[in-house]
Amino acid sequence: MPTFSTVSQDDFLAAIATLTDSIAADDWRPDHLVGIGRGGLVPATFLSHATGIPLLSVDLSSGVAAFGDALLDELATMSVAGTRLLFVDDINDSGATIASLRDRLAAAGGVADNVRFAVLIDNIGSRATVDYRHCRIDRATNKDWFVFPWEAVAPQTSLAADADAVPGRIA
Repeated sequence: MPTFSTVSQDDFLAAIATLTDSIAADDWRPDHLVGIGRGGLVPATFLSHATGIPLLSVDLSSGVAAFGDALLDELATMSVAGTRLLFVDDINDSGATIASLRDRLAAAGGVADNVRFAVLIDNIGSRATVDYRHCRIDRATNKDWFVFPWEAVAPQTSLAADADAVPGRIA
C-alpha cells in the first residue's frame, strides 16, 4: 500500500495563490487556461477564478476522442492564431501527460511559444518541464502519493489503484 500524503484545502489554496502570483509577475499572459482532466480540472477552475482568465478543458484520460485529440487539434489551431494557452495539472510526476500534450499539439501544428504549463507539484526528475509550479519534489526520495482535496472522497482502494498504475512513481 502506498504512503498517502494529504494535501489540505489550505495548502491547495496556498498553491493557487503561488501560481496566481507567478502568472501575474510574468510578461507572458495566457488568453485561456486549459484544465487537464482529471487532476487539473479543479486547480484550473480555482486559478481561473483567481486570475479572471477564461477556462477550457481537455481530457486524454477518458479515452473519448471528442474530449481529447479533437480538442487538442482545436487548441493547436488557436495557438497558431496567436492565442496563448496555459495548461494546468495537479502534478508533473513522470512527465508523460505533459510530454504527450506537447507532442500532440506539435503534431497538429501548434505554436510552442503560445503554450505553457502550470502544476501544483513538480517532480524535479520528470522528463517534462513546466513553466509555473507551487513546489518541487524529488521522486528519487519522495514516493508519497499525494491526495488532493477533490480526491479525498475516493475510497482508499481506488487511490491505491491509481498510485499502483505506474509503479515507478511510488516504488
